[in-house]
Amino acid sequence: MELNLNKPIVFFDLETTGIDVVNDRIVEISLHKVSPDGNEETKTLRVNPEMPIPKQSSEIHGIYDEDVKDEPSFNLIAKDVAKFIEGCDLGGYNSNKFDIPLLAEEFLRVDVDVDMKKHRFVDVQVIFHKMEQRTLSAAYKFYCQKNLDNAHSAEADTIATYEILKAQIDRYDDLNNDIEEISKFSTHNKNADFAGRIVFNDKDEEVFNFGKHKGQTVESVLEKDKGYFNWMLNNDFPLYTKKVLTAIKLRNFNK
Repeated sequence: MELNLNKPIVFFDLETTGIDVVNDRIVEISLHKVSPDGNEETKTLRVNPEMPIPKQSSEIHGIYDEDVKDEPSFNLIAKDVAKFIEGCDLGGYNSNKFDIPLLAEEFLRVDVDVDMKKHRFVDVQVIFHKMEQRTLSAAYKFYCQKNLDNAHSAEADTIATYEILKAQIDRYDDLNNDIEEISKFSTHNKNADFAGRIVFNDKDEEVFNFGKHKGQTVESVLEKDKGYFNWMLNNDFPLYTKKVLTAIKLRNFNK
């Protein structure tokens, strides 16, 4: 079954120096755009992370320092990537927890203004885990009856993710072929940031989702714990989380 699209969707995958959204960097990005008219376009780029790639990471994705030393840094490709995904929904595998937060951080680090909240997100892993509970290779085998060769190659993982979503729509009668509904279904929490540090409660209020103030509204915490804002800004939280926190503080200040 082909996707029922009213706008393009870009499936993407990142290979990185590690799994720390704040401190790690992209070494490869692959994007596969599917348009409503059925046209498909793939763009895969190697990236110089401007930091050593740890051996354990290279052993997973097969990309070493030597492979990217002459590649452009992210600041040189960021505008092209932003243009490629402009006006598109975004799909990935474990993308809500990792790829989207990290990509948002990379854009912020190089001052490329991309409002990621304008995109709808489809996380195929969430659908898989809600329905079957396994890994990407197992998902590909389960849904597509194919072996995933070159797993942890960004392009192979990206194309596999796209194929899995189509197979999931075919398989589950209650999974409608509508990106708006699929995006909602493939999300665990309604996040205010991308890392899930700040989420919305059932009253659509921002609340902290970690630490000693977990479950409390951000507004109330900033009011009663005056030092908490500066503590978060001066510690190792994602830039986007800090951006959201600052926006809430300024919103209250201007009331």
